[in-house]
Amino acid sequence: MLIAEVSMPYPPDAMERVMKVQQVILQALSGQLTWVQAADILGRTARSIRRLRLRFERYGYDGLFDRRHRTPSPKRAPVAEVAQVLQLYRERYGPRDGHRGFNVRHFHQLARRDHGVTLSYSFVKQALQGAGLVRKGRARGRHRRRREPRPCFGELLHLDGSRHQWLALRPGTYQTLLAVVDDATKRLLYAELTEHGEGTGVVMRALRAVFRAYGLPIALYTDRAGWAVHTPTSGSAPDRTRHTQVGRALARLGIEHILGYSPQARGRSERANRTLQDRLVNELRLAGITTVAAANRYLRGFLSAYNAEFARPPADPTPAWVLLHSVDLEQILCHEDERVVGRDNTVRLDNVLLQVAKQPGRRTCDGLRVSVRRHLDGWHSVWQGTRCLGLYDEAGRIIPRPAAAGAPARTPVPRRRVARARPHPLATSTVALRG
Repeated sequence: MLIAEVSMPYPPDAMERVMKVQQVILQALSGQLTWVQAADILGRTARSIRRLRLRFERYGYDGLFDRRHRTPSPKRAPVAEVAQVLQLYRERYGPRDGHRGFNVRHFHQLARRDHGVTLSYSFVKQALQGAGLVRKGRARGRHRRRREPRPCFGELLHLDGSRHQWLALRPGTYQTLLAVVDDATKRLLYAELTEHGEGTGVVMRALRAVFRAYGLPIALYTDRAGWAVHTPTSGSAPDRTRHTQVGRALARLGIEHILGYSPQARGRSERANRTLQDRLVNELRLAGITTVAAANRYLRGFLSAYNAEFARPPADPTPAWVLLHSVDLEQILCHEDERVVGRDNTVRLDNVLLQVAKQPGRRTCDGLRVSVRRHLDGWHSVWQGTRCLGLYDEAGRIIPRPAAAGAPARTPVPRRRVARARPHPLATSTVALRG
């Protein structure tokens, strides 16, 4: 008898395939089809068809089954562990209360670290998608050509702000995360959360922190925000001849300022912001953080974990940072405007009145053109060229010179030995000769 009973059950789709194979082989045995035609119908090679014929003649209908369907795979995933993964994402890490939840890559890392999950990332992703807990990604857009990153660490920095609901436990509120990313290594050098959005002061504080820690970069890449460049009218080209406060500071430090004209042009900073929106929001929520100050404290440890995961070595191990030497960042990274001293020897900056004291060798400062600076810590100073005419606190009160050495005096910058570092043009001649 050609058709025999199957000793063990097979899936319905396997049964259907075997019925089709049996029908084609019977037609070939009866002469209705040639074996070449049978192989073409079944999509098999001649060698595979010969094996099917021999198994059919020896074992009958049962010989046409794929024996692998009755042998469990040695690489099969434990059902209990799969159920644990689905339960973890559904109850703790998935979308809830209006937030998007963890992405699959971030969830997989935490599941392996905190819950002992051993399943691979690909299996976890397919399991979550199959269970309807994660949507499949949409198709990519048009083809774009990738720009190769700069080879040296510190050769190009990306500075960008991202307005987002960073504190998930305070729904409906938006904060801005200002981030500085190195182009060569993808390292996140600085990140600060603020409720006041992007502005000159926030950007200059970020630059001051990076410059003090590493030195001066060769170039800085930003968007065309109001603090970065002057745009005469909406939609028009930026006026690079009129510097903003940040533009003036970068020009004085000798840093090239590169502007991005589209989100695609700022791809590296945009991708970093997207990664931070996926990871940082969920970690702040799990930590129970509801204030900006607490979030900024959390960021100090987050930066190390982020760089350990995403940073990479540069193509050229030689750093491109420029030594600060005697450059005083406090006198450059500030708000600076030109003023003419009035007859009563006063100048005004944003409704703060500054009284210029009598200067040695001058009867009066009336009519003198000076530079008035408001520094990042709130204090003010008045300058005639390289000569300081006075230091003032936030309210415009004069700070006596002896006391001034302790409060707003020049901040000492530690010297850093960096290979292939070029001396800065603002350094003194003695330091330049020594370097």
